[in-house]
Amino acid sequence: MKKKIRLKTRIMITLIGLTCAVLAAVALAFNLSIRGYIRSRVSAQLDGVFESISEERHDSHSGKYFDGKPDRITGVSGNAVLISKNGDLIDVLHGDTAAAGSIAEQFKNGTVKIGTKYATVRTESGTYAVSMDKDPLQKDAYIVSYADVTSLTALTARMNIVLIIVILAAIIVSILLSRHFARSLARPVQELSDFANDIGRGDLKPRELDYKEAELSGLADSMNRMARELDEEKRRQETFFQNVSHELRTPLTSIRGNAEGIACGVMEPNTAAGVILSESDRLTAMVEEILYLSRMDRAAVDASAEPIDMRELLSLCVSEQRTEAEKKGISFAFDFDEEPVAYPIKETDGEKLFGNILANAVRYAKSRIDVSCHEKDGRITVTIRDDGSGIAANDLPHVFERFYKGADGKHGIGLAIAKSAAEAYHGSLTANNDGGAVFTAVFNRK
Repeated sequence: MKKKIRLKTRIMITLIGLTCAVLAAVALAFNLSIRGYIRSRVSAQLDGVFESISEERHDSHSGKYFDGKPDRITGVSGNAVLISKNGDLIDVLHGDTAAAGSIAEQFKNGTVKIGTKYATVRTESGTYAVSMDKDPLQKDAYIVSYADVTSLTALTARMNIVLIIVILAAIIVSILLSRHFARSLARPVQELSDFANDIGRGDLKPRELDYKEAELSGLADSMNRMARELDEEKRRQETFFQNVSHELRTPLTSIRGNAEGIACGVMEPNTAAGVILSESDRLTAMVEEILYLSRMDRAAVDASAEPIDMRELLSLCVSEQRTEAEKKGISFAFDFDEEPVAYPIKETDGEKLFGNILANAVRYAKSRIDVSCHEKDGRITVTIRDDGSGIAANDLPHVFERFYKGADGKHGIGLAIAKSAAEAYHGSLTANNDGGAVFTAVFNRK
């Protein structure tokens, strides 16, 4: 199993490592730049020394003499010696004899190879930059131009010490800042993690979490919203199971009472049996509706459903309710598009959707139910309207809740099933009042 690392530690390591890498790159670039600049200046001065020496030796009577004034940038002066190809000192052309001898010794013992164009040598008297060129007047002899760069070497060393101190100070500051930043970020993450664990354990109480970071604040808001929705869903589930228990208890009580009446001989068997069968059918239908609703909650719909004409589906659902409607003197009026209105939905799910709405309309209508189905710009709208007294204002927000009991009695599970079926097929179902109750289902083609 891969070893876990704390977020705070990872942030600190990342920030400190990045700081060290940047500072090291800056220090290296600065060093290379300074060294390159010093070398270019000293090398140019040594080339000038060689040219001046060569001109002086070619024409010693021309009045041209070696100019050893220091470089205006580096402040170093140039000198020269003449050595043989074996490194033996032939002549000190300009400069101190002791320094010239020390430099010649470096070539003689092989520390610096003959023919070297630019090199740095360290002697007891100091550090020198040397450049070797063939003597144009004497065969097998070389002019070695050199400059004392001891002060420049010391300056570079001091600059490196200052850089090291700056880098160490920056690393310390980086550690302090990264630790503060890591803590400020790890703390809300830990709080949100604890919040998530509490939600997992069933503690759905929202928390007051306020963070400066927009992403963390958004996550906290989302988790609070999730906790509230889960709490609300938990309450709905508890209410649902309580209502289911109550609804199931009624037919079971009736069945048990009639069965006991038969067993005790106090009830006429045929009558009691009829009640038992009726209540059993009611119980079976209720269980089937609960199972269907559970399937809709899991979105277990047939994704490969074939398109069917919504007009024919509505006509089929109306025909199933027509007998009950005629008993109450209720008529149906249709307003359909002339062309087919096809939508992919299983016929059984469509019957659950529109059949339950129509059954509710038949229950509350006075004399007429209007059914319309239209499609425009890929939007299918189905409206079922009755001429009843409408839905009470207090009941309207809860009309699709499972087993909700309003002022007029039970809206029950039928409308909850209808809404779940509509949403399972990427549609919506709404209810409002316009003279009577109006239910509107809308489906948008993908």
